[in-house]
Amino acid sequence: MNDVVLSGRKLGVLFRTVGLAALLAGCTESFPTSGPKITGDATIPTNPQDLLPHAMIDATPAVATLAASDASGEGTLGSFTSRGGATEIRLGIGDTVGVTIFEASAGGLFIPTEAGARAGNFVALPDQQVDRRGTISVPYAGLIPAAGRRAPEVQAEIEQRLRNRAIEPQAVVSLKDQKATLVSVLGEVNLPARLPVNPSGERVLDVIARAGGPKGTGYQSFVTLQRGPRKRTVYFNKLVNDPTNNVYVQPGDVVYVYTENRSFVVLGATGLNGKYNFEAEVTTASEALGRSGGLLDERANPQMVFIYRLESRKVASRLGIDLSAWAEDRIPVIYRFDLRAEDGFFTLRKFLVRDKDVLYVANADAVEFTKVLNVLRTGVATVNESNVARYNLGTLR
Repeated sequence: MNDVVLSGRKLGVLFRTVGLAALLAGCTESFPTSGPKITGDATIPTNPQDLLPHAMIDATPAVATLAASDASGEGTLGSFTSRGGATEIRLGIGDTVGVTIFEASAGGLFIPTEAGARAGNFVALPDQQVDRRGTISVPYAGLIPAAGRRAPEVQAEIEQRLRNRAIEPQAVVSLKDQKATLVSVLGEVNLPARLPVNPSGERVLDVIARAGGPKGTGYQSFVTLQRGPRKRTVYFNKLVNDPTNNVYVQPGDVVYVYTENRSFVVLGATGLNGKYNFEAEVTTASEALGRSGGLLDERANPQMVFIYRLESRKVASRLGIDLSAWAEDRIPVIYRFDLRAEDGFFTLRKFLVRDKDVLYVANADAVEFTKVLNVLRTGVATVNESNVARYNLGTLR
């Protein structure tokens, strides 16, 4: 039977199969794979479409330090850059104020002569709101402008208008209900509310605390501060770790707290490909590989471990990348790790993973050769099965 299977005519078919396998060996694009073909040279284009311009950086401990320099800003996020002090609280439309007027002795405009039974030589006017014109009304003084002014300024004008009517008048203006100088704290906080700004000054974390604090954990929380037409988002832990970002709030500000699962993706020759959420504030590249099952012995090329990231222009410049090819704010950067190097795992341990990173482990060259052998084995098996079937059919006849 073996003589029949390996007859000259059958060997011709076998050789053609080997030739086909050799042809496939020179065209690796025909084989299935789990990721891109890494050339190591970012300037080599592919046909028919050029490569997206990017930079390839060999990861070292120094590179890991530079790449981590933007981690506190969480990459695409910014900072709260206002360096002003606490805002001085002024009266505004809708505020409720109280006015108390004192006279030096009885028998004046407000204090009758028989004032012996009074608690003091003063009169408290009914509380009133600052109207849409920005004024309050004081008997014998008329309409007093209040909106946009400090309480002592309003007091001084009341005293000036009553000077020729009352006996050495003195006025006290107090803010009873604050409506015009509020800050809104919304989103994932325990007690969303509009809060009056404390005259002593309050910072972003202060008003978040007054709203019950964030519902989520710090490493999942983000804070957006909207001030007029401008807004900026900051990683919550950056507010805690970098006090310069914990700026004073101003009346009319909107503080929005939200939670978002930061994540990274692992692809290629690892134990379990997929999308992974951060489980702590900081995750290193070694921890990310560990969560995905590590490198596969039979597939992975430890010299070809990559992290794909859109890096800020500031960090890209520190890395020595020529920025003239990019007008965008985010630069595509590929970090390449060599885990065969003695310090490879130390570099991997020092490199911090960021939100939306893609970690890819390339196949070893031997994997492509194995694919060729599998194609060859399949071809030979197919020829032999055909010959055996023909032999059996001839025997039956």
